[in-house]
Amino acid sequence: MRKDTRIALTGFMGVGKSSVARHLAHVLKCRWIDLDRVIEENAGRIVADIIDQDGIDFYRTLEAQNLERVLNDTDSNILSLGGGTWTVPANRELIKGNGFTSVWLESSFEHCWLNITYSRKDRPLARDKTATRKLFEDRQKVYCLADWHFIVRADYTSYQVAKQIADEIFS
Repeated sequence: MRKDTRIALTGFMGVGKSSVARHLAHVLKCRWIDLDRVIEENAGRIVADIIDQDGIDFYRTLEAQNLERVLNDTDSNILSLGGGTWTVPANRELIKGNGFTSVWLESSFEHCWLNITYSRKDRPLARDKTATRKLFEDRQKVYCLADWHFIVRADYTSYQVAKQIADEIFS
């Protein structure tokens, strides 16, 4: 893999961004970083607690600060974004301006919802199926602004998606 190639994975919660990032880094023999984990480490609490206790606006500010720090300081080539990171125009500009190629992992709402409901992770923005579906539909209009687009089918493993990305982008 070229050392200057950097990928930022975006997509709805539950689509598998973190898992695909981990596998993609393995396939490409490079490092990866998960923005949500960085935020949690720096804040000393989980994303759900930050949103529940301080609100989504506070979280988005914290997210933008950590994104900027990660983009400037990391030597990782693969970045897994939070589901809403890409929806903020300034974040998209920051990602692009730091030489990252954006990749949208798209799947059906039902696939994402199934992953959300079976996950042990608390997701404050996905506690009500109807509201979550509306959020999903609204975000599709922004995710499509990514440089690349990959469909994540329910019968694909995260490794298969990572391999497909590696084969198509780096061939």
